[in-house]
Amino acid sequence: MKAAKWMRELPLHLLLLPGLVLVLVYSYVPMLGVVIAFQKFAIFSGWFGSPWIGLDNFRFVLDMPNTGQVIWNTLFIACMKIIAGLFVPIFIALLLNEVTRSFIKRGVQTLIYLPHFLSWVILGGILIDLLSPSEGIVNAMLGKLGIEPIFFLADNRWFPAVLILSDVWKEFGFSTIVYLAAITSVNPTLYEAAVMDGAGRWKQTRHITLPGMMPIIVLMVTLSLGNVLNAGFDQVFNLANPLVYESGDILDTMIYRIAFNDAQYGVATAVGLFKSVVSFLLISVSYWLAYRLANYRIF
Repeated sequence: MKAAKWMRELPLHLLLLPGLVLVLVYSYVPMLGVVIAFQKFAIFSGWFGSPWIGLDNFRFVLDMPNTGQVIWNTLFIACMKIIAGLFVPIFIALLLNEVTRSFIKRGVQTLIYLPHFLSWVILGGILIDLLSPSEGIVNAMLGKLGIEPIFFLADNRWFPAVLILSDVWKEFGFSTIVYLAAITSVNPTLYEAAVMDGAGRWKQTRHITLPGMMPIIVLMVTLSLGNVLNAGFDQVFNLANPLVYESGDILDTMIYRIAFNDAQYGVATAVGLFKSVVSFLLISVSYWLAYRLANYRIF
């Protein structure tokens, strides 16, 4: 019986094999490179020929004059993206829930969801054109109002706001669909009872819709905690320039420059290892909170 069951399930296990191989090759084997963080790594010497220097790379990173600012930029940008990425989709989902014409509702959902499928290479070019101080449509409109052109992508006062708002523009459509699905799971008889009691749309939203969405909201918030140190490499890499490093440089872009511009692979790996360890701890905490607060579990 066991042999027959094993033969019956063998095709299913074989289906897992390609995915297992990809995970091993691209996710687990590269983890061996973590040793570079503790070496004065040289490409031609390799792992075994490079001298072991212990924690010197970590000390070097901590002594860098801009490390504190980069960590602050990463935390600030990532946290603001999480906060904005929470409230904007909820607000839009509540508004779309009030739309009664289905073709309008579906059309709006499609339009706001489209940017999610575009890469930051494309969106970066669009933003550069839109925000150009000489030819951009945004500064042209500001000029009509008598406002001097603003260098959005070259001014440290404006650049973090550009990162946060453009990220919300790109991603809020996906989260809106999640919250709309949560709204549809609310028992419609609750709304009928509220109407019988004289509750208007605002009170129905406040006392029925939002509490019904709360488990999904808690789940989305707790799961987003693992991205506190992920401020968006693709976005910052395509939009940033040396003029805005003070307010827009993040850990990922600093790692990139250290590794590929300065060829200090050990230092770059040390920063990446620090970021990975902290992210792992945050993800673990977020899944624990998701289980305790929203009864969500992956195993």
